[in-house]
Amino acid sequence: MKLGVVLPTFSTDPTAAFGIAAQAAKAGIDGVFAYDHIWPMGSPGRPALAPFPVLAAVATRFPNLIVAPLVARVTLAEPERIAQRFATLEKIAPGRVIAALGTGDSLSRDEEVALGLPVAGATERRERLRRVIELLPEHMEKWCGGGGAETNQIAREFGMALNLWDSTSTELTVAALDGPVCWAGPRPGNMAEALRSYEEAGATWAVVAGTVNLEVLASLRG
Repeated sequence: MKLGVVLPTFSTDPTAAFGIAAQAAKAGIDGVFAYDHIWPMGSPGRPALAPFPVLAAVATRFPNLIVAPLVARVTLAEPERIAQRFATLEKIAPGRVIAALGTGDSLSRDEEVALGLPVAGATERRERLRRVIELLPEHMEKWCGGGGAETNQIAREFGMALNLWDSTSTELTVAALDGPVCWAGPRPGNMAEALRSYEEAGATWAVVAGTVNLEVLASLRG
């Protein structure tokens, strides 16, 4: 199971994100991830860095790190533009990009309204997801934020891993019955035990958000 961390991008300054990326690269963490939000969830008015420029800068600085958004929301731009962003990142970091996508939900609705974007219904969001996937290079690793059954079905149709946020090992085990799964979420209380259970459940990645000792995290690799 590969290990990743979420970069601190709820800021106007990327310095902290670059610092965590440097620590991750030194510790032997496999990859770094960045949220795709215009503010921290539930905190309008607070800043957030755009994920793709940060990931591009990190990929250039640290050639051993895999990079990905967590996750690129298909409602925030046209499918062609989202696919272009991934294609550009892939040119900077060939073979080190995960095209992690999400349809968004009611919790992110206010961000779309704030940007003046039309609020898409579930059917349109799934259509956008499918279109982005079809535009991406076939060889690129792809994840989909786990959601409703119809969204998950699209992901499985394209052989994508389901990224399950803050899920239990039981939920991972069930989801892994029909394809690859990965775990992401806040730092578990007993990190060693949690990571072991995620790996046993079939997770190919565990991506930890929040403050975490990266050397300790790397030492827990199975």
